Amino acid sequence: MEGLLTPVSTSYKNGSKASEAALIEAVKAPEPKPKPRFQTASTPAEALEILRNEPDHETLISTLQFLGKSDQDFAIASPSPLAAQLVHTLVSDTVPNYWHVLQESPNGKKAKNGKHGRSSSELEILLSCLRSVTGLNSVLLSLKQQIQKSREPKNSIGGAKIEDILAINLQLLQALLGGNKTIGIIWETICATPDSQPRQKALWNEFLSLIVGGKLLGTAAESEDIINELSKKIGERHWVADGTLYSRWLSQNITHWAKSLPNHSEDGWRSCAELLSKSFRLGNTESITKEIVSILIFQEKEYRPQFLKLIGNLPSFDQRNFLFSLLKIISRDYLSSPLTTEADSQWWKSDASVVAAAASLITLVVAEDEARKNLLISWLTNSSGAGVGDGIAIRRAVLAALAGDKCDIETILDKSLGQFGDQLYIKHTPTLQQEVHAQVLLLTAGYVHRKAPLRLTVMMRSGSHLSVVSNRLAASSPRARFLGMCVGEALSSLVDKGDKRMDFKVEEMNTDEAKWYKSLVTVSDNIGSFDPFKAGAVANISKKQPQKAAQQAKKKPPPTGSKIVAIEEIEDSEEEESDDDGLTPYAKPDSDPEDSDEDATLITRNKPTAPVYIRDLITYLRDTENYDRQKLALATAAPLIRRKANFGTEVSAHAEELATLLVGLQDKYEIENFQDMRIQGMIAVLIALPTKMGQWFSKTFFDGDFSISQRASVLTTLGLGARELGGFGPEDESLTTMKNLPSSSNASFPSKILPPHIHTYYSPQTSKPKKQLKATPISALDTLTTTLSNTMIAPMATSLADKLTGPSILKIRTFSSRMAVEASRKKPTTNALAQVVSAGFFFPLTGRFSLHLKTFGASSAANITFHPYLLSLFLKTLSLLLHASGPNTLSLPQMTSEFWDLCLGLRAQAVGDVMVLEALLFSFLSILEVNGDKRALVEGFGRQMLETQEWVEGVFGRLGSAGSEEDERVRMLAAGVLVRIRENVEKYQALLLGDMASFR
Repeated sequence: MEGLLTPVSTSYKNGSKASEAALIEAVKAPEPKPKPRFQTASTPAEALEILRNEPDHETLISTLQFLGKSDQDFAIASPSPLAAQLVHTLVSDTVPNYWHVLQESPNGKKAKNGKHGRSSSELEILLSCLRSVTGLNSVLLSLKQQIQKSREPKNSIGGAKIEDILAINLQLLQALLGGNKTIGIIWETICATPDSQPRQKALWNEFLSLIVGGKLLGTAAESEDIINELSKKIGERHWVADGTLYSRWLSQNITHWAKSLPNHSEDGWRSCAELLSKSFRLGNTESITKEIVSILIFQEKEYRPQFLKLIGNLPSFDQRNFLFSLLKIISRDYLSSPLTTEADSQWWKSDASVVAAAASLITLVVAEDEARKNLLISWLTNSSGAGVGDGIAIRRAVLAALAGDKCDIETILDKSLGQFGDQLYIKHTPTLQQEVHAQVLLLTAGYVHRKAPLRLTVMMRSGSHLSVVSNRLAASSPRARFLGMCVGEALSSLVDKGDKRMDFKVEEMNTDEAKWYKSLVTVSDNIGSFDPFKAGAVANISKKQPQKAAQQAKKKPPPTGSKIVAIEEIEDSEEEESDDDGLTPYAKPDSDPEDSDEDATLITRNKPTAPVYIRDLITYLRDTENYDRQKLALATAAPLIRRKANFGTEVSAHAEELATLLVGLQDKYEIENFQDMRIQGMIAVLIALPTKMGQWFSKTFFDGDFSISQRASVLTTLGLGARELGGFGPEDESLTTMKNLPSSSNASFPSKILPPHIHTYYSPQTSKPKKQLKATPISALDTLTTTLSNTMIAPMATSLADKLTGPSILKIRTFSSRMAVEASRKKPTTNALAQVVSAGFFFPLTGRFSLHLKTFGASSAANITFHPYLLSLFLKTLSLLLHASGPNTLSLPQMTSEFWDLCLGLRAQAVGDVMVLEALLFSFLSILEVNGDKRALVEGFGRQMLETQEWVEGVFGRLGSAGSEEDERVRMLAAGVLVRIRENVEKYQALLLGDMASFR
C-alpha cells in the first residue's frame, strides 16, 4: 500500500511563525463597480464588433441609430464588404433574438397582424437598415439555409426550431416590403448611393430579379409549405408567399411610384415601366392590369398623364399583353352579359351606356398611338382574336373606339371581307371563331355605311364580296352557309334598294338568330364617360326566349314527375278512435336506434327535410358545414332538377348558379357515392337547357379555376348528357348510378365489421395481411370508349374471319321471317342531340381548345388542358359527341373537318403517352365510323385520310406483337383505323389519285 502513494513535492515552514495565530482576520477589499455594457459605436467596424458580441437592448438601438445616419461617408444600403457583414449579422443573429421584442410597441402591446410593428420606432430603425438589395438578399439567403436544413436528418439536440426561424424571416420579409411606397424608397436609395451609374443599373437589375424574377415569391412559398409540414398544422398565411396578393402589392407599388414620378425623370419612368413589364412574367397579368387601371383611372382624382406615360414606356410585346388583358377584364367584369339572339333591332340600346364607357377606356389606352391601334385591328381580324367565347359587347366597344378614324374602320372591313370569304378559312377555322368574325364584319359594315356609303357600295361591287357569298354557299358546313347568307342579306340591305336586295327565301333567314345577325349593321355605339365603371355597373341585356323555342319547350313533356289529381285531407272522428280501442298495439322495441347514443346532446332530432324548390336546393348546397343538408341536397338534386326543368322558370333562372355549386362542391364529409350523385345533378342541369349550359360547361372547363378531377367531371357531364339527348340514356344508366358499386350485402352485420385497415388482419379469407394497392377508378367515359371501340371493331373482325373460312358460295345462309326481323329491329327514336350538338357542345369545345392552344401553347405545365389525362378525356368526349349525334347531323361535315384537323395537330402529344395515343386512335376510328357516306368522305377529306393512314401505320409498326394489355388495345384500335381507311382507299383510289395530283 505504501508504494501506491508517491509524494510530488515537500515543503517546509519557518518555525518562528508557528507561534502566531492560526486564524487571521482578512480585511475585505471594496468590490469594483461593474462596467456598464452600454457602448456607443463611432465607426462601422465598431458597430459590427458590437453586433457580434450579443449587445443588450440599449446598445443595439444605439448601434442601429448610428448605422442609419445619412450624414456619414458609410451607407449600409450601399453594397460593400463591410455593409454585407453588418446586414448578415443583423439578419442571422440580431433578428432571431430581438424580433419578438422589437415587434412590441412602446406601450407594451404587440403589433397587429399585417403591420408587423409599424407603430414601433425601434423596429422601423431596424427595417431602415435592412430595406435594401443587400438586406433582401440576406433574408433570402437565410430562408434558403433553413430550407436546406429542413431536408437534412436532425442529428443535434436543442437549438431553435427551423419552423420558428422560417416564420420570423417571413415576417421580417413582409415588414421590409409592406406598404405601397417600398419600391419607390428602394429606387431612391439606389439613386442616392455614391456609386457610378453602371453600378446603380446593375444594382437595380439585381433588385428586379429578386422582386419580379420569382426568387422571393418562390422561396417564401416553399418556406411557408415547410412551416406547415413541420408544425403539422396550417399556420399563418403570408402574402409574400401568395401569388395573387403579391401581384396586388406589386401593382400598388407601381401605381404609387408612377404618381410621384416627375415627367422629366426619364430614368425613373423607364425603370418603373421595366418593373411593370417584368411583373407580367409572374402569371397574374390580369390582376395587375385591373389594379393599375382602377387606381390610375377609376379613382376620383385621375392620373391619365401618368398612366399614358407608364404604358408608353412599355415594350411593344408588353403593350400588347396589357391591352389584351384589359379587353378581357372589361368583357368579364363589366360586360359579362349573356349571348343573345333577339329579333328586336333595338336590342343593343339596353347596355349602350356601359359599352360607351368601355369604348372610352379603350380610347384612352390607345391614345392615338398607331402601334396600339394596329394591335386592336389585329385583335379584331386575326383568327385567334375578337374575344372568342365572350359576348358581343366587347367587340362593339372596340369598334366604337376605332370608328372615329375612317381609314381604320375601312381597313378592318377590308381584312374581314378577305378573311371571311377565304376557302381555307371556311374549311379549317372553328365555327365559334367564324361566328365572332361574322359579327365584326357586320358591325364594321354598319359604321362604314354611315361614314362613307359610296365606299361600301364600291366594296360590295368588288370581287371580294362576291367571293364571300359564293364560297360560303359552296361550303359543306350548314353553319358556314348560314353565316354567309346572313352576311349577304345584311350587306345587300345597306347598298341595294327595292327588288335588287339579296333574299335567299329560306326558312333559316326568318329565324330570330338570322334577324339578330342582320340587325348588327344598325348598331351605332358612341364613346361615353367612365361613370358606369366607377359605379360598378355591369351590362344587363334582357334575356328573351325565342317564341318558337318557347312553344317547343311548352309542348315537350316533362321527363319525370307525376300529375296531381286531387289532395284530400281526411280527419279522424271520435267514433273511429273508439273503434280502434279493441286493436292490440305492437310491442315497443327493446332499444331505439336514435337513443342508442349515451350522450343525448349528440342526437339530431330536427333533421332537414328534402328540398322541394330550387332555391332550397341551392341553400342546402351552400351550407357546407351541415352534413345532413349536403347529403340530402346531393341525393335529391338530379330528380328535383329534372322534375322542375319544364315547370316554370326555376331551373332556367338558377341554372348557372346550380352548375357552379355542383362543379365546385368538395367531398368534405366523404359521402358515399358522392361523385355519382354530383355528376347526375350536373347532367340534369345540362339536359334542362342543352344549348345554354353546354356552352357554359365548355367555358368552365377551359376558363374556370378548378382541379383536374373537377374538369374531368365537366367532360363526363358533357359526354353522358349528350348521349342521353341522343337517345343512349338507358344504355348509360349503369355508369353513373349506384347499382354498379360494390355493396356489402353479403355481410350479415355490416355495423359490426371492423375498420378496413384492421379487418384485413382478422379476415378468415386471408391468412397474411398483405398491403394492397388501391386501383385507379375508371371514369364513365373510359368505359364507354372501350365498349364503343369493341362495337366498331367487332364487325370488321367478323368480316375478316368470314373471308378466311372459304368462298361465300360454299356457305349456308339462314333466313329469318319478317316478324322475327321486325321484332329484333330497334325502334326509331328522336335524336334531340343532332339539333343542338354543334352550337351547344361540339364547336364551343373545339373553338376554345384552339384558342387556348394559341394562347398558352402545348405544354402541360402552362396549359392544364394538355395534361395527359385531361387531353385523353377531352378527345374521348368529342368522339362520343360525334358518335351520339349520328351520321344524319346537318353539321357533320364541319364537325368532321374541325375534329380531324384537331386530332392531326395532336400527334406529337401522343408520343410516349399511351393514354393520349389510345384516345387519338379512338377519335380517328369514330370519325371514320360515323361518316357513312364513304365517297363524300374521300372527296372532302382525302388528304387527311392519307396523312392519318401514314401516321397510324407507323404507330402500328412501332408496337410489338407481344406487349402489355394497353399495347394490345392500342394495336387493336390502330388495326381498326387502318382497315377502315384501306377500305375507302381501295374503293375510291381513282378519286384519291386525282385529289393528290395537285399536291405539291
